[in-house]
Amino acid sequence: MLFVIAPDLPAIDAVSDYRPKIPLRIYTADNALIGEFGEEHRNFVPVKDVPDMMKKAILAIEDKRFYDHGGIDWIRALGAVKADLRHMSLRQGGSTITMQVAKNFFLSRDKKPGRKLAEVLLAYRIEAALTKDQILELYLNQIYLGQRSFGFASASQAYFSKPLKELSVAEFAMLAGLPQNPARNNPAVNPKAARKRQHLILKAMREQDIITEKQYQDALKEVLHVSTKGQEFDTHAEYVAELARQQVYAQFKEESYTRGISVYTTILKADQDAAYESVRRNVLAYDQRHGYRGPEAFIDLPDDEEDREDAIDQVLQKRRSSDRLIPAVVTAVNAKSVQAETIDGEDIEITGDGLKLAAPALSASAKPEFKIRPGAVIRVIKSEGKPEKTRWAITQVPQVAAAFVSIDANTGGLHAMVGGFDFNLQKFNHVTQAWRQPGSSIKPFIYSAALEKGYFPATLINDSPLSLDGGDSAWNPQNDDGVYDGPISMRTSLAKSKNVTTVRLLRAVSVPYAHNYLEKFGFDLAKHPKNLTMALGTGAVTPQQMAGAYAVFANGGYQVQPYLIAKIVDGDGKIISETKPPVVAQESNRVLDPRNVFLADQMMREVVRSGTGAQAYQRIGRLDLAGKTGTTSDAVDGWFAGYGGGVVGVAWMGYDDPKSLGGREFGATLALPIWVDYMKVALQKRPPQELPAPQGLAQRDGEWLYSEYLEDPTVRAIDLDLQAAPAGEAATAGTSPPQGEVNPPHQ
Repeated sequence: MLFVIAPDLPAIDAVSDYRPKIPLRIYTADNALIGEFGEEHRNFVPVKDVPDMMKKAILAIEDKRFYDHGGIDWIRALGAVKADLRHMSLRQGGSTITMQVAKNFFLSRDKKPGRKLAEVLLAYRIEAALTKDQILELYLNQIYLGQRSFGFASASQAYFSKPLKELSVAEFAMLAGLPQNPARNNPAVNPKAARKRQHLILKAMREQDIITEKQYQDALKEVLHVSTKGQEFDTHAEYVAELARQQVYAQFKEESYTRGISVYTTILKADQDAAYESVRRNVLAYDQRHGYRGPEAFIDLPDDEEDREDAIDQVLQKRRSSDRLIPAVVTAVNAKSVQAETIDGEDIEITGDGLKLAAPALSASAKPEFKIRPGAVIRVIKSEGKPEKTRWAITQVPQVAAAFVSIDANTGGLHAMVGGFDFNLQKFNHVTQAWRQPGSSIKPFIYSAALEKGYFPATLINDSPLSLDGGDSAWNPQNDDGVYDGPISMRTSLAKSKNVTTVRLLRAVSVPYAHNYLEKFGFDLAKHPKNLTMALGTGAVTPQQMAGAYAVFANGGYQVQPYLIAKIVDGDGKIISETKPPVVAQESNRVLDPRNVFLADQMMREVVRSGTGAQAYQRIGRLDLAGKTGTTSDAVDGWFAGYGGGVVGVAWMGYDDPKSLGGREFGATLALPIWVDYMKVALQKRPPQELPAPQGLAQRDGEWLYSEYLEDPTVRAIDLDLQAAPAGEAATAGTSPPQGEVNPPHQ
């Protein structure tokens, strides 16, 4: 057999020149792991950095004479042969650490005599080529230990959510029990078997004087907190991780997932957590105030208990998971409570306020397809609090989409990105991929263009009905509330998000000038109309693009490019690529006159203090907050874009298949609460930023304007002598308003 097997043995280059398959990992700027991509979850750790107690625990049960034999422990092997003969089967292998390395790298796991002999021969070759510590290092990093973890460092994170160096004796022994059978001894899914194996290892460690009697007794009593999350991450940044993965894959292809590349993003963990929770909370709030849509499905519940459990398990396994929105099957209903079984097999009871959302579906008169009854598949959510006070409530998976993004106003580095309600339910990233109408969140850029034409915050504009004849049809822009206030200032016009006055302002500035002006802020001009509806946001933007645009106001007038990846590092710690933040306030990047920035900022602060964004100031209480709400026609899209403390944030909500969000919904009710909840966290350690008045400004009647226009009477008012536009006046020279655009976006 030696002569037959030896010539066919593989070369041992795989162990002598070991290159572990280490997955692609994505981190926040403050080193929180937010994503991992690759078939094998592995953290390579040099043998010198593995805690001594971890090594001793493994050797105590797997190969206690490892440092004494030459690859084969003949004493143990003879014992295994005796056991096999006694049971007339191949139960015991007697494998050493070296033999396991040979098997893991080169051979199958079948216990056949031929394979065993090949294992022995390869073990001798490995022992001749490597030192004992090198062999142990291979074993510690290569072996599969369940939960998609390869190597003990990865397993430590998967089972205990901490590095090897922080484990206790009891935890070391638990991990040491995994190699024999990772499925059976997995503490996350089979704690009883895992504990039994752990006790066996602790006993061996005590008998070999690796631990003292006190350590032994303490370890037996220690209650282990095993993570059931496996390779999930504490920070929800799935959209960020996927975007980073795409960028790395574009450069390195399949090698991205095996060469140990680490990507460090500009994301901040606390900011990301705040953004995620804010989007989830406010989307659920919107969804619940628009009523219950009924159960997700219905099943017939068999009378037989075992069949009943199988039916429940089968239907719940088909439900796509969503963080904290737990699928359950209703098992009983009465006037005051609903009993259900969750996907985890837990029997729960829902009472009181927990039934509030679904009250119409519990009515005796509810339609069959809407009624909650035994067999109904529903979603439940657990209230936060002490376990003994756990309360359950009926909820539902929202159908509406939302997004939030924040960036550093000075560098463009992203601080937080939430591309949708739940990455598990929808991979489409609304921050970078969704082109939506911005509504009135585009208005600050029109007002900024007007400042360059000599208009200023106190310029009066006639807020009265306006009718524009485009030839074939008339266009009648309207204020959202149907109220017209007569002459109002530019400041008031923006704060109240008046549509008619903004159209008059754009007409005074001229469409071609304002359209070209948008390019200063990084907008794609091809996606914005060249007519007066541009003033009301009938173009298309992404939330990320909008964040970059508002950053120009927030940073003093400099264009920045939002970016995500700070640096990419290979498996050896060498920097492959690095994005250095741009020099702050570099004059070559200036696109706005400092005077323009100052006046536009003052007007947007008024929006937050007294206008449509007043909720921001009321809830955060900072005077440096500035921004603008946006609601498109029929409330199809809701926006809030704004900044404070050097942070720019943009929130959006809408349906993927565009439809109205509701007659009483606006940017102030949809997106602004998301922005506020985020900013309350993001600005905690950022002092308010005040913008001093730059040179070149003068005051007229207490309001600032450009000095060169101080004595110019032509910029004092717009259309104050008109109650309506002159008959036959077109929306813009040479063009007509869009056909069918009766009431364009507003607010």
